[in-house]
Amino acid sequence: MVTNANKRGLGKGLGALLSSEEKIENIGIVSRENNNSKSESYIKELDINLIEPNKNQPRKNFNQNSLEELAKSIEEFGVIQPIIVNKEKDFYKIIAGERRWRASKIVGLKTVPAIIRTYDEMQILQIALIENIQRENLNPIEEALCYQKLVEYFFFTKEDIANKVGKSRNTIGSMISLLNLDVRVQNFIAENKLMLGQAKKLLVIEDNNIQFELANKIIDNCLSLKQAEELIQNTLEYKQDNKNNLKNVENQYKNIEENLINILGTNVSIKNGKKKGKIEIEYYSEQDLDRIICMFNRLH
Repeated sequence: MVTNANKRGLGKGLGALLSSEEKIENIGIVSRENNNSKSESYIKELDINLIEPNKNQPRKNFNQNSLEELAKSIEEFGVIQPIIVNKEKDFYKIIAGERRWRASKIVGLKTVPAIIRTYDEMQILQIALIENIQRENLNPIEEALCYQKLVEYFFFTKEDIANKVGKSRNTIGSMISLLNLDVRVQNFIAENKLMLGQAKKLLVIEDNNIQFELANKIIDNCLSLKQAEELIQNTLEYKQDNKNNLKNVENQYKNIEENLINILGTNVSIKNGKKKGKIEIEYYSEQDLDRIICMFNRLH
């Protein structure tokens, strides 16, 4: 279990997890190993093939065009900001800086500057989450998953998260709520096909298939936020009308049942199907059956 002390360790964000000499913005260009550091961490040029991405990295989608642009910058100026890695046996796991590592591989660099630290799994996850959130390079679904992990793994409240990342509590709650959408709709958001505002409007639709159907209509017809809202509202009203009509039909059959019960003096149930229905009349003895049959005979 993660204690409150662990939670407070996040401080004001990523910077609080790194000692002052390690903060990325203060490092500058690093091109060779630094063996004079007395702290637990140190900076070293690492063989790029000994570095592996973090499987718990919140960011899952890396825009290829953006990577190519970063690669050109690295080719011209080198890796200005070292990546942060965790030493694990014979390899190093990336904590922060996977884009720089990927771009360096595109360029064909043999080594990259890295800050080497020794963290446990919980610390690694905290840093990876906060670093990505603060850089604002996640798509909305990745960001929402970050917040959810902070809640589930570190028992953060929305208020805690809001304080760490400099956003309002309502914004955090709103982002997390996106994870209640159908997975297919979430993919549309992640792929930037569906606007965030449009996606949030879909949360009032409980049926996942209807969510997906409406999302497709919004995308295919290039609807504005207002048009999307109108489409969703019309769908809700249509659904409510159908529900009311169904309720009226049910009430009608209920009234018929009650009338037959009063007439026949026994329990009667009507089962209505899409193409056919049936009436069930109960009797409790042969004499009771004869009584009911006689009543029907008198109808001739």
